Amino acid sequence: MISLLNNRRTIRKYTNQPVSNELLSELLNAAAQSSNTGNMQAYSVVVTTDAEIKKNLAPTHFNQPMITNAPVVLTFCADFNRFTKWCEQREANPGYDNFQSFMAAAIDAMIFAQTFAVAAESAGLGICYLGTTTYNAGEIIDILNLPYLVVPVTTITVGYPDETPPLTDRLPLESIVHFETYTDFTSDKIDQLYAEKENSEFYKNFATENKKETLAQVFTDVRYTKKNNEFFSEKFLNVLKKQGFLD
Repeated sequence: MISLLNNRRTIRKYTNQPVSNELLSELLNAAAQSSNTGNMQAYSVVVTTDAEIKKNLAPTHFNQPMITNAPVVLTFCADFNRFTKWCEQREANPGYDNFQSFMAAAIDAMIFAQTFAVAAESAGLGICYLGTTTYNAGEIIDILNLPYLVVPVTTITVGYPDETPPLTDRLPLESIVHFETYTDFTSDKIDQLYAEKENSEFYKNFATENKKETLAQVFTDVRYTKKNNEFFSEKFLNVLKKQGFLD
């Protein structure tokens, strides 16, 4: 398993081979064994295989081709709808229409999603996370008919790989692991941790293609700008209000 994780690749191209319902159910059942807050399982997943629904979802993910090309698209949601209804039907007074409950459900949904991803890859499938789900959560809610107290938090495409892309680089472990307490980074340490990434021909070309002097500027000025971050932040906060997690 460690070797599998160390050699995992994000797969964006898939063969035409379908993922059987039996395998999909097996993977989802395994993922449902994940740790979660209070064993409430305040999450859900919408499994999409219908071509028309995938076509409708595509614009919400900025028309990334994986959405329509993958045999299966899974939208993982923070979901206190089911649990709240159970409480109400058992004469219990639920109090899950708040941000704390959303965060707990969102974290549990992500754990569920990651467990599914590992299970799928161990079965020979390829997966791709889409970080665009929260950008257009409101539109996804409408397409998938998500009720009150349900918010999509991530999407995974799944299928049999039709490519073997190179391994994606990662920062040195010391950049993300702190022992006992957090050790902040000096300027020299930042230079050291990012040196290999910044000096690679791939990222040098990436900066040049985007007409930027540094790789960091590609992130701040092109890919994840302050303007866009603020726009999608406000949009997502409005979704949380509409779905009942914020006043």
